[in-house]
Amino acid sequence: QVQLVESGGGLVQPGGSLRLSCAASGSFFSINAMGWYRQAPGNKRELVAHISSGGGTNYANSVKGRFTISRDNAKNTVYLQMNSLKPEDTAVYYCNAAATAPGIMGDYDYWGQGTQVTVSS
Repeated sequence: QVQLVESGGGLVQPGGSLRLSCAASGSFFSINAMGWYRQAPGNKRELVAHISSGGGTNYANSVKGRFTISRDNAKNTVYLQMNSLKPEDTAVYYCNAAATAPGIMGDYDYWGQGTQVTVSS
């Protein structure tokens, strides 16, 4: 199995910045695509940013130009740099990873427990 642990969430004023980290641990052969999702109260979980194993990225329109996703394959870690934060960015942010692990055929999606991001003055 693969465990994902997020960190870096918290309370920030509008216009501020936060950097989220997600570290993968456990037994796995490789981690392929990774991404960040978020879910606000009463809303459906939505994709925020995605990064492929080769470094290609994709962002939700609402965060383009403000958020940057990156990864460090040697550390099995994905990051989300969030700048110019807005109140509407308030949500629980979840890390996602597609990985191959012993005893499992093909890739399997794993999820972190989530970290709260609150943007408020």
